[in-house]
Amino acid sequence: MKRNKSKEDYYVGGRGMSAGHIGLSVVATDVGGGFSIGLGGLGFMMGLSGSWMLFTGLLGAWISAVFLIPKVYPIAKQHKFLTFPQSLAFHYNTKVALVAGIISLVGYIGFTSSQILAGAKLASATFPSISIIDAILIMGVIAIIYTAIGGIKAVIYTDTIQWIILMAGLIGIGIPLGYIHIGGWDAISSTLPDSFMSLTNLTFVQFFNWLITIVPIWFVGMTLYQRIYACKDEATAKKAWRIAGLFEWPVMAFMGIALGLFARVGYEQGMFTDIGYAPGVAMDSELGLPLFLRSILPIGLMGLMLSAYFSAIMSTADSCLMAASGNFSTDILGFFKSKKKYDTIKNSQFITLVIGVVAVLLATHMQNVLELMLYSYAFMVSGLLVPVLGTLLLKKPSAIAAMAAMIGGGTTTLVLILTQVTLPYELDANFFGIAVSAAAFSVFQTFGVKS
Repeated sequence: MKRNKSKEDYYVGGRGMSAGHIGLSVVATDVGGGFSIGLGGLGFMMGLSGSWMLFTGLLGAWISAVFLIPKVYPIAKQHKFLTFPQSLAFHYNTKVALVAGIISLVGYIGFTSSQILAGAKLASATFPSISIIDAILIMGVIAIIYTAIGGIKAVIYTDTIQWIILMAGLIGIGIPLGYIHIGGWDAISSTLPDSFMSLTNLTFVQFFNWLITIVPIWFVGMTLYQRIYACKDEATAKKAWRIAGLFEWPVMAFMGIALGLFARVGYEQGMFTDIGYAPGVAMDSELGLPLFLRSILPIGLMGLMLSAYFSAIMSTADSCLMAASGNFSTDILGFFKSKKKYDTIKNSQFITLVIGVVAVLLATHMQNVLELMLYSYAFMVSGLLVPVLGTLLLKKPSAIAAMAAMIGGGTTTLVLILTQVTLPYELDANFFGIAVSAAAFSVFQTFGVKS
């Protein structure tokens, strides 16, 4: 807090961060609470094949390092951008940036909520005396306070520490003790069907849905643009993205899936019977991992392991909260008001605090972590991906085309999600949102409608 002298310090860390801090912050943010609990759920349901979800993270990181960063970083440094929509304002106009800011704000509020909910589910499943609502309030207040006070530097530095704590917990406690407790490889092979140990236990449509939701987020994610801008130079940003990709897959992917798989073995062995989940009794797959940890870890080690997961959860929640704050402060409020009247650190801190409260309230009304997280991703991707590709591939992309693409794509995905319409071939709503967005952009661009 004391080192923040300007809004540039608060939102992009003075543009002097190292590749190590940025890379670990990116992977901690991307693989944090939602994916930690979500991956455990996938491991519980389908085994090792669930790791392909984070393979799409590796693809997204490396593709954006090659195509996006060289295009974005020089312009952002020259014009001192603080947010992702400011890049769109440069290529289109401020109205496009406003709509992009609204889409990003809504998406990241949902994403922040999913992380807080992840922590709450883990806490309440592990400590029955704590209700999910109480846990949401505890997790939310902690993450909101240090993020609002310290800005992006508080987020990035704590992300680095939180990621190290998570790795230590997984490697030193969770995986080895879990493996021993269930009876090792013999128990795994005798308890689970062979499909759980296969990398092909998923359909092409499942993988495709992950691919079109997660890879594009690397091109439209406000949390990622903030970190690109925070790097001291372009080479640092590329190195950070390569580091993040490798840690996403295979490192984090298989560790998260393995614990979920161990939890499934424990469930089939009757480990959760006393808790009310005997073998064959239906249960939320995302509860498998926290119930497993609760069953195998003694007091003390349980606290250390939970601190590792809470670290992962907060490392994502704080980043998403910072992104949403930047969108509202710079892209939305900045569009309607004179910058001199509100462009202060105190106002930025207040905005971060208010948005955090909204995210906490939303978390109290949601149930499924991975679902909420992927819905937030889908809404942002379907609205923002096509206009970003327009800036990368076209010399003079049309602002009207971008506006039509954002509104058409985002609205389509949102309507399909809310109405829960059965979609053909089991494709996600995001696919149809992107298709509508691309069609709208193409029509207005082709017919030469000028902004």
